[in-house]
Amino acid sequence: MENDLRSESRVGRFYGVGVGPGDPELLTLKGARVLRECSVVVVPKKGSHDASYAYSIVRDLIDTGRQELLDLVFPMKKDLDQLVSYWEEAVDEIHRRLIDGKDCVFLTEGDPFFYGTFIYIYRILRERHPEVEMEVVPGVTSLNASAARSCLPLVNGDDRLAVLPATYEGESLRKALQEFDAVVLLKVNSVFDKVLDLLEELGLAEKAVFVKKCTAHDEEIVRDVRSLRGKKLDYLSLLIVRK
Repeated sequence: MENDLRSESRVGRFYGVGVGPGDPELLTLKGARVLRECSVVVVPKKGSHDASYAYSIVRDLIDTGRQELLDLVFPMKKDLDQLVSYWEEAVDEIHRRLIDGKDCVFLTEGDPFFYGTFIYIYRILRERHPEVEMEVVPGVTSLNASAARSCLPLVNGDDRLAVLPATYEGESLRKALQEFDAVVLLKVNSVFDKVLDLLEELGLAEKAVFVKKCTAHDEEIVRDVRSLRGKKLDYLSLLIVRK
């Protein structure tokens, strides 16, 4: 990577780095190098007073005396139209650093292109400022990490896998559970009881494994998913159904 010096002639490079699901040792070597070398570390947060889970994973790699932490707020809203102004403001903040010749790295849990806020930032920045060079450094997803931690192979041979947000429920979810050999439901916390009802109806409750914050210090793996009915579940949780 070029020396990241302020220059009127040089536009900084923009990186999206997947920091993995929770265990800092799952960060790739390239991701670690980029994190150390960039002048600006973009830290996405749910609210101005909230901590960033992605930042907590790589905190020890960041030199706050040398690198700027750019906190950007992306509220948890289901209506994507309400988030456009936050994405556009974030792009403006990032671009101001880039035109100063500063390389910027956007932290993202798991992988940047796997259900990540980074996708929207990437698209807007590419459309508005095509001169900016961008690179995406992949990361270990919660899907892969959860399968590994629960010792549950996802697919093999001719098996088919479906990955769905858990809010993708009703008849569409029923069809996926019936037609695919393995189904992974992300962010299952808010609709868990409804999903459990369907699993029991289809005789699949025994085939499901619940994983919370995989590879983190407070990871939890539950194989008796019925025991979770009615409980408040963590946002960073998923359900693997392997027939």
